[in-house]
Amino acid sequence: QVQLVESGGGSVQAGGSLRLSCVVSGSTATTNRMGWFRQVPGKEREGVAKISLGGSTRYADSVKGRFTISHDKVKNTVYLQMNALIVEDTAMYYCAAGYSPFVRASIRREDFRYWGQGTQVTVFS
Repeated sequence: QVQLVESGGGSVQAGGSLRLSCVVSGSTATTNRMGWFRQVPGKEREGVAKISLGGSTRYADSVKGRFTISHDKVKNTVYLQMNALIVEDTAMYYCAAGYSPFVRASIRREDFRYWGQGTQVTVFS
C-alpha cells in the first residue's frame, strides 16, 4: 500500500501562486509515476501533471507554462507549483501514485492506483 497526504491548498487571488505538497509513504517501490489531478463538482477528475521515476513530466494543455511538478525523492514529497492562477483552476486537487508499463503523453486516471484525500484550491477574481 501507498499512502499520500496532500497539503498547501487555499484561497488565492487570480494571478497568484500556490505550491501543493504530497508526502508519499509505504510501498513506493511498486510505483513508477506520480501525478496531480483535479476535480470540480459534477465533472470528471482530470489529469493536471505527472512525473515518472526518471523525471520526465507531462502537463495538461490548460496548465502548461504555469504549473510545474517536481519530486524530491529524499523527502518522498511531490510538489505542484502553480503560478499565474486563474479562476478556472479552482478545484479539489488530488495527488496520485501508480504503475504503468506504458509511456504515454496523456495523463490517465487508470495509470494511478493510489490517491490522496485531496486539498481544495480556490482562485477568486
